[in-house]
Parts: sequence; C-alpha cells; structure tokens
Amino acid sequence: MATADVGDDRSLRSGRRIQYLLAAPGLLFLFVFFIVPLITLFKISLSTKPDRLLPNYDFTWGWSNFGTAFDDFGAQLLRSFAYAAVATALCLVIAYPIAYFVAFKAGRYRNLLLGLVMVPFFTSFLLRTIAWQSLLNDSGPVLEVINRVSIDGLLDSVAILDNGRLLNTQAAVIGGLTYNFLPFMLLPIYVSLEKIDVRLVDAAADLYSPFSRTFRQVILPLSLPGVFAGTLLTFIPATGDFINARLLGNPNTTVIGDVVQSQFLNRNDYPTAAAISFVLMTIITAAVLVYAKFLGTEDIA
Repeated sequence: MATADVGDDRSLRSGRRIQYLLAAPGLLFLFVFFIVPLITLFKISLSTKPDRLLPNYDFTWGWSNFGTAFDDFGAQLLRSFAYAAVATALCLVIAYPIAYFVAFKAGRYRNLLLGLVMVPFFTSFLLRTIAWQSLLNDSGPVLEVINRVSIDGLLDSVAILDNGRLLNTQAAVIGGLTYNFLPFMLLPIYVSLEKIDVRLVDAAADLYSPFSRTFRQVILPLSLPGVFAGTLLTFIPATGDFINARLLGNPNTTVIGDVVQSQFLNRNDYPTAAAISFVLMTIITAAVLVYAKFLGTEDIA
C-alpha cells in the first residue's frame, strides 16, 4: 500500500511538472510582452519630459500626469465610454435575435449564415469604415432613403441627424462602432445558444410554458456566458477605438484613443499619454470586475 502511495505521489508531481512546462512558454510570453511593457508604461506615466523635441524623459514620480489625464481630457474619456456603451447595447439588441435564429431555426443553412457573419472580417477594419463614409455622406443611399420617407425632421429632433447631415455626427460614430464590432457580440452568443439542449425548450413547451417565460427562465440564463463574453469583446475594443470617430465624426466627437495617439506620435508627450492609457485601463478593469460580479460568469469555459 505504501509503495502504491509513493508511486501515486511521484505521478502527481510528474504531472504537475509537465503542466508547468506546458504553461511556461505562455507565461514567458505574457511576462515579456505584457508585464514588462506595462511596468515600463507605468514608469513613463510618472516621468516628466524636459524637452518636447528630445526622446528622453526623467523619472520624477510625476503623479500630476494622472491629474492632467482627468482635467484636460475628461470629456474625451467620458465620450469614449458613452459611445462604447451605446454601441455595445445596440450590438446586443441586434446580435441576440440573429444568433438565436442561426442556433435554433437555420437548420442546414447554419454554416452559410455563420459564414456571412464572418465575411466583413475578410476586409480591413479601415476599409469597412471608409465604406461607411460613402454610405452616410450627403449624397449617399442612407440619407437618400431617409429623405424619401420624410423622417429627416424626426431624426433631427432626436439628434441622429445634424442639420440634415448624417456623416460627421455622433450617430455615425456609434453606427460605425456597432457595425464593426457586431460579429464580436454575435459569435459568443451563438456558441452559448448552440450548446443549449433543445430538449429543455421542448420540455418547457410540453408543460404549456409560453415562449416568453421559457426565454426568461431557460434560454436567457443559459446564454448569459455568451452575453458576458460578447459584451467584453465589444465594449473593451470599442472604448479604445478612434478610427470610427476620426473618419465618421467631427472635432466634437474626439475620443480618448485619438488623444493617446496624438500625445504619443504628434506632441511627443509620452508621460501624459502613458498616464491617460493607465487611467483608461484601470477604469475598464474596474468596470469589468463589477460587471462580472453582478452578471455571474461561473459557467464560462
């Protein structure tokens, strides 16, 4: 019996060593390309730059850089989160019914529909956004349809149009974000819905449960892991995106990603740019932790 126990202990230790060896390349990659740059970025955020034209900066524990991030760029920071939140909500409203249809109703056309969802990924993110410029400009098809059905006045009153224009507005920026990140919401929700045992839905129907109640008590709870994953995959990159705001918006729709890019590449102000980046990462991390706490993610795997 003692010999068997010793053999089991050796096998367990050997298994752990193999697990550590398998995890080592990934951990090393994360350390070199994530932890080290993060520490470097934090150090830069606490530095000062004696001369804007020179590449060097001095580490001075400059906590004032974080105050600058809020005082000078608070509006852009708030605008980024607002645009990302609205776009994420729109993606959820649009993606969930489509994912439900593909998972439960598409039948043999399921793979075809999933392929159509992936088609936009075959083109560059930048090209897709430029295409939206053509769709939303003053002579584009979207505004032409709006004018023909005579709802331009209504859309102006709810601030979707700006003096009859759709391009270079907040609505255009949010629309571009929604379009570009919709697949990131749809695919995780589809995966969660596709894993649901259809017999559970059938059993609810056999017990005379109306679809609305079946959806609330069976389908929606089981699909929450996909909703959670899709929300994160949409909200986080949408918060940092500035291509849509630059190409579809105007100077009043500038977002924090554009500010960071400008501070790094145009103004050569690395400490302020690093501080803004850290503020953005901290807020996103805190929001994700709170969201995970309230939504619950135990089944995500």
